[in-house]
Amino acid sequence: MTAVSLTPAGPFSLAASVHFLEGFTPASYSGTADEVLRLAFPADDGHSTVAAAVRQEETADDEAGTIRAEFTVYPGEPNGDLDGTPADPASAGAVSAGPGPLCADEAVRAQLARILSLDVDGSGFPELAAADPVVAGLMAEFPGLRPVCFHSPYEAAVWAVIGHRIRMPQAAAIKARLAERYGRRVQIAGRTLHAFPTPPVLRAITRVPGLTEVKIERLHALAEAADAGALDAARLRAMPGDDALAALRTLPGIGPFSAELILIRGAGHPDVFPRHERRLHAAIAAAYGLDETASGDIGRLTGIADGWRPYRSWIAFLLRVRAEHIGRHVS
Repeated sequence: MTAVSLTPAGPFSLAASVHFLEGFTPASYSGTADEVLRLAFPADDGHSTVAAAVRQEETADDEAGTIRAEFTVYPGEPNGDLDGTPADPASAGAVSAGPGPLCADEAVRAQLARILSLDVDGSGFPELAAADPVVAGLMAEFPGLRPVCFHSPYEAAVWAVIGHRIRMPQAAAIKARLAERYGRRVQIAGRTLHAFPTPPVLRAITRVPGLTEVKIERLHALAEAADAGALDAARLRAMPGDDALAALRTLPGIGPFSAELILIRGAGHPDVFPRHERRLHAAIAAAYGLDETASGDIGRLTGIADGWRPYRSWIAFLLRVRAEHIGRHVS
């Protein structure tokens, strides 16, 4: 097992991240009282699986405590086959991150940082509150909460295809079954988790209850795209936003809404305004006291979001969280 440290630049609360995941349907996350974030996911190399336990140190002041992550890398594919035989962690060949460039300690550290939005300097984030009372209210309501991303653009893209035109709980159940049946089963900090299948494993799956043949074909195409580097987070983040979105829209089953999801919540881009998310637009209109027609005025909403630069994705995330929080209490 390898240990790494992440030092947040700006406000950050791991407890807030865990609380968010507990209510985020795609994550199917169940937290524990020990405030340890346990994760299992395909590594960015596309073949290995990572199991990680993440903790945050307590501090005596208002500074964000250092994040400590302990992780193990499981190389290759699970010990099992596509008939659903689960991997046996005792014989799966777990190793600490090795010297190879894709599974090196720094590669896993970078992926963990991206998942928690700790790869972005957030020291300037609080300054947005001074110019925008809505932003100030969001920061006060959700102190230290940054976007918690999908483990990778690959997983975000898979979620987009699975969830197309079906209810979110149904999509989450299908995704969880795929992980339990075909993904790597790991032990981390006293709990058993199932990682989502790596791209090579997903590409070999031919039947998934609840998914149409078209969706399965699209999942295969996404697995191939991941292998080819088309879903590489660093590559997507390095491209101009519009170019990255256009490239993502060329993938089967990925439309404008899904492309934004992949770039923002998969690659962890901190400064993209979602132009195709109606629920977010309604939340913006409500938060800023605009009439209902304003939620359809993208130009006006974009103008408001320009005041959130360079953290447009982050503020959009907090607005979405607030709207969902309100919706749960109203219902």
